[in-house]
Amino acid sequence: MGLRELKKEQTRTLIADIAWRLFADRGFDAVRVAEIAREAHVSEATVFNYFPRKEDLLYSRLDDFGERLLAAVDSRPSGASVLDAVRTFLTGSTGLLAQVAAGDDEALVRLRTVHRMIAGSPALRAREQQTITDATTALAARLAAEPGDAAETDDVTAYVAANALMGVHRALIDLVRRRVLADEAPDRLAADVRAQGTRAFALLGEGLAGYGVRSRPNTRPGKGS
Repeated sequence: MGLRELKKEQTRTLIADIAWRLFADRGFDAVRVAEIAREAHVSEATVFNYFPRKEDLLYSRLDDFGERLLAAVDSRPSGASVLDAVRTFLTGSTGLLAQVAAGDDEALVRLRTVHRMIAGSPALRAREQQTITDATTALAARLAAEPGDAAETDDVTAYVAANALMGVHRALIDLVRRRVLADEAPDRLAADVRAQGTRAFALLGEGLAGYGVRSRPNTRPGKGS
């Protein structure tokens, strides 16, 4: 990374850090982009150059979910269904929930802060739903494009499967948010998410267990595949 690119990345990180601090202190909707720009010593136009929408200031750190989900689906081994891959990805012991379960108080503060900000802002809730919708659409496209007989290739079936799988994700987000905002047994939250997610996927498994079973070595669909 050259000096110019490094400076741009440092500016982007500074703006995002200031935005998160102000959002956490006062709530997302109460903070104006002009205030963030002033504290970062940049122009408001500069903020929008890095973050086209105000919501991007928060979701820039959360938007890699879809890419990580697709990577988990792409890397599933032969004989594994897409349900297996998504279940493992969503119920794995990683991220803030795992840190909270391990007794990390700072992680608990971050988890509460994020969910309180989103719960308190219609704009952030709308952006959250759009992020999930985008991930669902991308997953459906990936399933429909898989080579060979790894999945049924019609678009409707792939879209139905993707929505069913991502429905579990939506439900688990709601579970976490309710529990975090109620301050209910945070040390048990990760275990409860895994348990309830496992039961939800077991329910889907009656209909989706045989869908998207990989029958050839891992290959990521490319152009022309």
